[in-house]
Amino acid sequence: MTVAEEAAPPIVCSFCIRPTTEVTTMVAGPGVFICDACVSICADLIANKPEIPHGFSSWEETLTDDGLLATLPQITAAGEQADRRMALMVAKARARGITWTRIGAALGMTRQSAWERFSGEE
Repeated sequence: MTVAEEAAPPIVCSFCIRPTTEVTTMVAGPGVFICDACVSICADLIANKPEIPHGFSSWEETLTDDGLLATLPQITAAGEQADRRMALMVAKARARGITWTRIGAALGMTRQSAWERFSGEE
C-alpha cells in the first residue's frame, strides 16, 4: 500500500455518503461508489417508476431551499472522492510507465496540464 492510499479518507457511497464501515456492500465504478442500500432504492424506483408531476424536470426541482442546501455537502464529498480516486489512478498509470502525454490525452488535457495537476512537483 502506498502512502497516498494509507492517507486516503474512507470510501463513501457517492449518493448517500455512508462509508464502507456502515454498509454491507459497496459497488465501485470509475471514481464513484454506490452502497447496497442505494442500489435497493434505485431498483425499487426502476421497478415502480414514480409519476413526475407535470412541469417538473427532476427530483431537484421539488427540493425545498433547506433540501437544496443539504445536497451541497453531499455533492462536495462525492466530487472530492472522485478527485482522490482520479489522482490514485493517475499515480497507478505513472507507476506502470504510462507517459504524461497519454494520461493528458485520456483526461482531455495537455501533457503539461496533467503533470501540473497530478505530479505533486512544483
